Amino acid sequence: MSDSQASNPASPNDKADLTEWLDYMQQIHVSAIDMGLSRVLPVAEALGVVQSAKDDAYVFTVAGTNGKGSTTAVIAQMCQAAGYKTALYQSPHLSAFNERVRINGEMVSDQTLIEAFSKVEAARLQCDLTLSFFEMTTLAALLIFAEADCDVWVLEVGLGGRLDVVNIIDPDMAVITNIGIDHVDWLGDNVEDIGREKAGILRNGIPLIYGATDMPTSVQQAIDKNQATCYQVGQDFHYREIDAITWQYSNAAVTLQLPRPALSLTNTANALSAVLASSLAVDIAAIEQALRTVKLAGRFDYRELENRHWLFDVAHNEQGVEFLLAQLSPLWQYVAKQNSDEQTNSAPATIKMLFSMLADKDIDKVVQRLTESGLPISDWFIAEIDYPRAASTQQLQGILSNYVDSAQIHEFKRLSEATQAVINGSQPQDLIVVCGSFHTIGEALAALEK
Repeated sequence: MSDSQASNPASPNDKADLTEWLDYMQQIHVSAIDMGLSRVLPVAEALGVVQSAKDDAYVFTVAGTNGKGSTTAVIAQMCQAAGYKTALYQSPHLSAFNERVRINGEMVSDQTLIEAFSKVEAARLQCDLTLSFFEMTTLAALLIFAEADCDVWVLEVGLGGRLDVVNIIDPDMAVITNIGIDHVDWLGDNVEDIGREKAGILRNGIPLIYGATDMPTSVQQAIDKNQATCYQVGQDFHYREIDAITWQYSNAAVTLQLPRPALSLTNTANALSAVLASSLAVDIAAIEQALRTVKLAGRFDYRELENRHWLFDVAHNEQGVEFLLAQLSPLWQYVAKQNSDEQTNSAPATIKMLFSMLADKDIDKVVQRLTESGLPISDWFIAEIDYPRAASTQQLQGILSNYVDSAQIHEFKRLSEATQAVINGSQPQDLIVVCGSFHTIGEALAALEK
């Protein structure tokens, strides 16, 4: 028996459930994040997923610092509305792991995942290699898509691009939503290094949608090297808000007036550009249908629960907060006006923050941007996320105290306790904003469901 097998726990048996498989896959590799394709490629080839995607599917691969989830959701919804059997892979999830793997908008079943995990595990052992949790689960998703004979694969890059496991699949269309400073331990601490990593999803001659007006030199160099056709926002396509329910998109070939989706217009415009530049037949009716129906939990996700107004957003870096604030201001005006019309004698409405982050993120920048936004944030409810890389409550409190009065900070041991406290400490006219991490949103939603 090899060292890699000897050091690993035994594979789950035939009766193992999804939780047991997920727990097992988190234990079999030395680190949660291990960049590189040398270990995963032999397993992927043994499974046949690389060849299947190349022969049978049109593949969109989406990289970027922020907006990947919204962009992939819109692309998938448009392709599905046009009649294509559409696979969507995203990460991480909020509540259930199955959220990561969808076919025609539906999460795949536990049993489908378990069968795929079993096949990936057999191939891994055959190749005598260890794989990280993300590598194992991504391979399983790709295998499911191949076996389901999906027409279109929409793949969200987990981290970076060049060395991410998603990059074993050659895309027909590449999208880079934007480039900001994030994941500095793996991608670098400047936009040139980060851009080089994200541009690693390019292939010779394929189109690239670039969703930001500023482009690092490293990305342009990758475009030139691959002889790619680049469509960049502000140059090759444009969009603008018309009113609360309508927006306009234009490129050199078309000008469209479209229904406004429940997601960011920036990400929607990038997604639409990718679909229009593809070889797929997607007509205006499918586009309009998709925009009316697309939604994504945790991305500017407004809900009314427990007689309170809630906004859930996974913003976890400075650029993500900028996206959030750009949309939050008009929503706040709507909520405040609605309540002023209904409750003339009540106290003025305020914003309550339910907040937590991972320790390796730039918490100070996020807090600074939120506190300097000019929005009436009256209280912060904080707790430590139940996750290994979580920032401690003390760390969160220490940073917050540099920007707000200590009386505005309410500390709790668990996020579920903070969730109940923000309900008790708010009024029906207030807006509760939950942000800072996917895990923050997931735990808050789980607490509300209970």
